Amino acid sequence: MRRPRRGAREHAPSRLLLADALRLGAHGLSTRRARAALSAIGVAIGVAAMVAVLGVAESSRTRVLDELDRLGTNLLTVGPGESFFGDTVTLPKSAAPALRGLPGVELAAAATSVGESVRRTDRIPEEETGGIDLAAAEPGLLAAVGGSLASGRFLDAALERYPAIVLGSLTAERLAIDRPGARLYVGGHWMTVVGILRSVPLVPELDRAAVIGYPIAHRLFGTTRSASKIYLRTDPDAVVRTRALVGATASPERPEEVAVSRPSDALAAKAATEDALTALLLGLGAVALLVGGIGIANVMVIAVLERRREIGLRRALGATRRHVAVQFLCEALLLSALGGALGVLLGAVATGIYATSQDVRAVVPATAIAGGLLASLAMGGIAGLYPALRATRLSPTEALRAP
Repeated sequence: MRRPRRGAREHAPSRLLLADALRLGAHGLSTRRARAALSAIGVAIGVAAMVAVLGVAESSRTRVLDELDRLGTNLLTVGPGESFFGDTVTLPKSAAPALRGLPGVELAAAATSVGESVRRTDRIPEEETGGIDLAAAEPGLLAAVGGSLASGRFLDAALERYPAIVLGSLTAERLAIDRPGARLYVGGHWMTVVGILRSVPLVPELDRAAVIGYPIAHRLFGTTRSASKIYLRTDPDAVVRTRALVGATASPERPEEVAVSRPSDALAAKAATEDALTALLLGLGAVALLVGGIGIANVMVIAVLERRREIGLRRALGATRRHVAVQFLCEALLLSALGGALGVLLGAVATGIYATSQDVRAVVPATAIAGGLLASLAMGGIAGLYPALRATRLSPTEALRAP
């Protein structure tokens, strides 16, 4: 039986378990609580800015997508374009009936600008229009644009023949009217408000308009059925195909003079343009995170200078250079992790406050949470690397002689 070699126990390699390294790191931070807290706050500000920016952007985008889901992407707006020489043209009176018979069209409603003023009383000068557009419209307009009423009722086959008027949301605000029954002086005639619309995001021009029926518009102002705008609600699966046929159907003789747009494209473009602003704000958050990382590096360098005797004593007792490096690197990582967790929490709270104020659904992407934590850890690792390497270069003898 072989005896163990003399001195083998004394020369066994020193080991530093991960749990021990974390305890050492936590103890090192606890001895400088105020300094560590300030450094963690610096990291937290950067992470909170990044999480909040992504959360606010995603919440705003969700609102736009929810609006598109509610209003639909199958609304087309048809209007007169320009002639070859740049002159303004008009749509034929037969355009709206022809479009109703087009395959793929579910609803179609025409509206024509009347060009008369809408005033609260006859005492207000006629030139003060308040930016309100008086339009004659068909009863199916509300369903075609996907609108809804805040109060009252919309025009129907009976009301369109009488001096009844429906106000857009902005028009009602400008005229200080919040319920049906008020009387307005319209183009020299008194009319009664029968309804007030909610805002229609896909058709913003309707918000600042006042709507009357075609029969009363023709009788009082001579308005014809030549539409200024025709709103089409199409089969969602046939939008592109239907759009290609609208010009030739609305004006067979001059299809190139018909302008066709898809209002939902504007909302989709709005969501896309927010990406540029999001990137800019993320850059600012990254700068704040960098400043926090510099703060961690500063704290760790000072810690190395202050704890040279501790380092020398640990080296003299058998700790290797790697153990010393791991200790200080763990301190930096724990400090950055604390700041990252606090930053994620602050960013989520900021997103919730924004969502509540804007009455939208709060969304904090998982990528923002994971990215914030990983960015803080990466910054802490980079910031703690130099101080850790500096600590390993201290010899036990010089470290123990340090004042």
